[in-house]
Amino acid sequence: MTQTATSSVLSGTAARARDLTKTYGRGSTEVHALRGVDLDLPAGRFTAIMGPSGSGKSTLMHCLAGLDTPTGGEITVGGQHLQTLSDTALTRFRRDHIGFVFQAFNLLPMLTARQNIWLPLDLARSRADDATRRRFDDVVDVLGIRERLDHRPSELSGGQQQRVAIARALVTTPDIVFADEPTGNLDSESSREVLDFLRRSCREFGQTVVMVTHEIDAASYADDVLVLADGRIRARLERPTPEALVDALRGGRA
Repeated sequence: MTQTATSSVLSGTAARARDLTKTYGRGSTEVHALRGVDLDLPAGRFTAIMGPSGSGKSTLMHCLAGLDTPTGGEITVGGQHLQTLSDTALTRFRRDHIGFVFQAFNLLPMLTARQNIWLPLDLARSRADDATRRRFDDVVDVLGIRERLDHRPSELSGGQQQRVAIARALVTTPDIVFADEPTGNLDSESSREVLDFLRRSCREFGQTVVMVTHEIDAASYADDVLVLADGRIRARLERPTPEALVDALRGGRA
């Protein structure tokens, strides 16, 4: 297996937030989704973000990924301060430095698995050099989808579709991959496979993965877990057991 080091691995920290706030609405309808969040996401690790509905976990991920604009505070991804970028530059930065894995897979139905995986490289007009081909081969082999590359999404199981989506996110060697409830549409066996692949991508490729989930079993695959409540980080756990996660979710233990 060829190990590929990303720039985030070399820097030690894949993403950082300082005094991050996000407010929706005004006056009586004002909602504080994030309330002064400080965090450092270590490179090369699998981090899960948990919390009850309305805790701010999805808002936090969307702000870190440059999909939403915070009301206040600073965000740095791969050494780049996101607030300094124009809309066009931010779009380009997301394309070149951030990978996404969504619950709904978001594969293009008219393309084969191979074409879906290559799509971000085609959009970026990247050359298929030897390093890119090696990365493609490594990712495809780790995910076990080589025999399905010429099949369209409708010919793949849910777990296979999600593995294709993960390959698409990994093939560009992003600084960080954000996974939003990646097992939400999968059965238990496919969920275990996908979570195992996300964990292996950190260990075998040095990839950084941040996953939002409400599932304790899913979060237990992570190296680190952040528990949010009322827009604040209430607990930080390293390699937690399911029992520790239940305790943190119930008590907001910091």
